[in-house]
Amino acid sequence: MSVALFEPYTLRSLTVPNRVWMAPMCQYSAEMTGPNAGVATDWHFAHYGSRATGGAGLILVEATAVAPEGRISPADLGLWNDTQTESLRRIAGFLKEHGTVPGIQIGHAGRKASTKRPWEGRGPVPDGGPGWQPVAPSPVEFAEGHPVPTELTVERIREITGLFADAARRALDAGFQVVEVHGAHGYLIGEFLSPHSNHRTDEYGGSFENRTRFALEVVDAVRAVWPEDLPVFFRISATDWLEEQGWTPDETVRFAALLREHGIDLLDVSSGGNGGPAQIPLSPGYQVPFAARVKAETGLPVAAVGLITESEHAEKIVANGEADAVLLGRELLRDASWPRRAARELGATTHAPSQYAWAI
Repeated sequence: MSVALFEPYTLRSLTVPNRVWMAPMCQYSAEMTGPNAGVATDWHFAHYGSRATGGAGLILVEATAVAPEGRISPADLGLWNDTQTESLRRIAGFLKEHGTVPGIQIGHAGRKASTKRPWEGRGPVPDGGPGWQPVAPSPVEFAEGHPVPTELTVERIREITGLFADAARRALDAGFQVVEVHGAHGYLIGEFLSPHSNHRTDEYGGSFENRTRFALEVVDAVRAVWPEDLPVFFRISATDWLEEQGWTPDETVRFAALLREHGIDLLDVSSGGNGGPAQIPLSPGYQVPFAARVKAETGLPVAAVGLITESEHAEKIVANGEADAVLLGRELLRDASWPRRAARELGATTHAPSQYAWAI
């Protein structure tokens, strides 16, 4: 019997061995200061390596900043210099060696930058710490207690667009086969998309066309330097969960059609994260309908995320055509071998290193 979750999936010239993929999940474990700030550590190698040997078909390495100011925390990965590139090369190579497609998410945190690591209490880095002044489309703070960000000039917006392209070049040099542009969760690109955080009156604010301009310019810049035969993903928050105040599912569908025209190969569909009085109805697979709608109405391939924890549920999502793959985040933090366990439960197989395969 065929198991949809463990069938290969091809995008452009790249074939992913199964549909169980690892979502980008920040580890807040990079070097924090000095010339090695943003450099990957042994933690990253062990962390991502164990998920590859656990059977994931594709791994998206966590949000990796295109500039120092674009880090969510001082302990985030970066990809703005060659030292950082070299630190990621070993990770990408190991994933590929063990049958997993190596991918990486590149982004800029915008007004949500310079925050503490989650286990340190969240919130902004305190005065005197290794923090910095965040930037954003508009001088609107993310939440009470957060600093008012500096409004970006048009010149700086265009510089950041170039930094995304530079980071994509470095990702390719490091050996990654997929690059994902982070446009979700209220970080910089998502801040431009949403009227909740974008109060600009120039060509980057106001209308749908203006609010999507920066995102599409970034996508064009990345696609221009990324090989034609390799895919580019885009992660989006399908809704801010702010009713009429924020970005909406209707806008997501409209934008997805544009992304397809601009060379995006798959939409990674999440939601929320942009602050405000959001009411999110958490339940297993609560974001899947957003992905399914994009796929049905635009034909753009999608990956579903959000409280997908059981193998039968994941199989149903893919088998029913609601999504082309599932991206697991926290569940893969809890269980590095979830793909192999799911394969066993569903009567399928997934790749395993020789050192484990003889026992399996």
